[in-house]
Amino acid sequence: MLRDAISDAMKVAMKSGQKERLGTIRLMLSALKDRELGIGGAAPTGTTTDQDVVQVLQKMVKQRRDSIATYVQGARQDLADKEAAEITVIEEFLPKMMDEAATRAAIAALIAEVAAAGPKDMGKVMGPLKTRFAGQMDMGRASALVKEMLV
Repeated sequence: MLRDAISDAMKVAMKSGQKERLGTIRLMLSALKDRELGIGGAAPTGTTTDQDVVQVLQKMVKQRRDSIATYVQGARQDLADKEAAEITVIEEFLPKMMDEAATRAAIAALIAEVAAAGPKDMGKVMGPLKTRFAGQMDMGRASALVKEMLV
């Protein structure tokens, strides 16, 4: 289970004295605990599945990318570098994302499967796409590709 892998990584980081890595892993575990308890508006689940873990970690990466943009704009490269280092640690536990070619192929196959004909059918494509490829595809980029392919 993914959560166990994160806990094991925390123990290794503690034993090897990797303070920055340990801090990031602790943040990850804290976010997962918040999800289980329903802190932050979500319904309490009591446990987390691997899918829940992936969702939480993806949200953490997105937050850090947004922070990097803000820090760079504010000329705080030191803080942007810290956020980038955290992203590197978090992404170790996320499934590998599909590359552009694989994403385009999956979208094209789904468009053919649901017989989408134009921009009005975008919802018919995006719904199944999110279900089938959650955690494997950047949905923001996928949305832009679907728009492009449905013109």
